[in-house]
Amino acid sequence: MPPSAVIPELPYPDVREATDWLCRAFGFKERLRIGTHRAQLTFGDGSIVVTQGNTSNPSFSVMVRVVDANAHFARASQMGARIVSPPTDHPYGERQYTAEDIGGHRWTFSQTIEDVDPKTWGGILFEEKTDES
Repeated sequence: MPPSAVIPELPYPDVREATDWLCRAFGFKERLRIGTHRAQLTFGDGSIVVTQGNTSNPSFSVMVRVVDANAHFARASQMGARIVSPPTDHPYGERQYTAEDIGGHRWTFSQTIEDVDPKTWGGILFEEKTDES
């Protein structure tokens, strides 16, 4: 996961095309590619995730890093958030759940539970280049 605390997820019909364009046009840097359906991009200290999605009905979700996904889930549930998916451990080392707020906006809350090499689950990690490289 990128180090940012809040990570918007933006849908595009073609993740590769969108990623290339965002890098070229806006100066993002590709951090991680996940198949053809997802990519993590960084810009300074910020991050976004480009996802495969239909843009004829624009929507987005926001990803937020939390310390304890289970505790956060319990609080959100208690406060009336509509749970879209309960806390689940993923092979990329994150425990995540997704909820809708009272306005119908989707939020994914993510806790890092293990540092996993992206190669083990099919990701491609792009090494950061420094001025010396």
